[in-house]
Amino acid sequence: MNYKDYYSILGLKRDATQDEVKRAYRKLARKYHPDVNKEAEAEVRFKEVAEAYEVLKDTDKRAAYDQFGENWKSGQNFKSPPGWEFRDFTGSHRSAEASGQGFSDFFEALFGGSRGRAEQYSNRNFSMFDGGFADQGLDLRAKIEITLEESFHGSKKSISLSRNQANPTAGSSDSTSLQVTIPKGILEGQQIRLEGQGERTSSNGPRGNLFLEVVFAKHDTFKVKKRDVTMTLPVTPWEAALGATIKVPTLGGVVDLKLPPGSQSGKKLRLKGKGLSTSSMSGDQYIILSVYTPKAETKQQKDLYKKMAEIMPFNPRRMFGV
Repeated sequence: MNYKDYYSILGLKRDATQDEVKRAYRKLARKYHPDVNKEAEAEVRFKEVAEAYEVLKDTDKRAAYDQFGENWKSGQNFKSPPGWEFRDFTGSHRSAEASGQGFSDFFEALFGGSRGRAEQYSNRNFSMFDGGFADQGLDLRAKIEITLEESFHGSKKSISLSRNQANPTAGSSDSTSLQVTIPKGILEGQQIRLEGQGERTSSNGPRGNLFLEVVFAKHDTFKVKKRDVTMTLPVTPWEAALGATIKVPTLGGVVDLKLPPGSQSGKKLRLKGKGLSTSSMSGDQYIILSVYTPKAETKQQKDLYKKMAEIMPFNPRRMFGV
């Protein structure tokens, strides 16, 4: 039979703590659970993960397994040493993860007497907690759309959630309204976790969790990149030429901006801390100037432009040699 590297199966180092073993198992069990993952190899991987966890979560089994681990590599032909089969590990065996076909020959060679107990469990019911059979419902995932202002200030938002019923006779789904806290400065793509708001199970185990992925609603004024927001600000030729103090919108409200004399279209100014900020990370607001030229519609307005051309001769295309 082939040696199985249980640490490698769970993606762990040999000095991993018991908490790390548990977290690795939970993550992989959810990833490869047949109710979630329909790929052909998922069930096989689920069984391997369950078997690895059965050994590494038990201090006696783990200690026994570690006696051989340093001298073997995964896939190498393995034979248990003489007399090993008389060791008794059955007292600590309490599997809720094994498939209907039991554990591997490698597991049986080391720990024996476990196959019968393993066969009473289904691979659709896996433990998320040590100490017994505790079927936890599946996690739910959804998107939640928020405004940039809701992220800037932090807020609360009500959502309606429809979940499958654990008992089919009670109806196909149940609907509930949840109050979601939007953390100040949360970014698009980040997730909000609502514990215990996922699916129920048929065995009255704990609900799974609900993960809400944040999506920003399109904003009429601002564009966002990570924590920084950007806007284009129209200014008049005289404001740009002479300088001015003008009103500027921000996510937190209107503020005064000092415009330097001689500003040109495309100039970028910064308002520090006016982006999406948290207590430990700061975002800024960037303002890109766009000089708007008013139309000359009356004779007086046209004469004014002609006068400007006379007293302020200027060729912005001189760099092109024209």
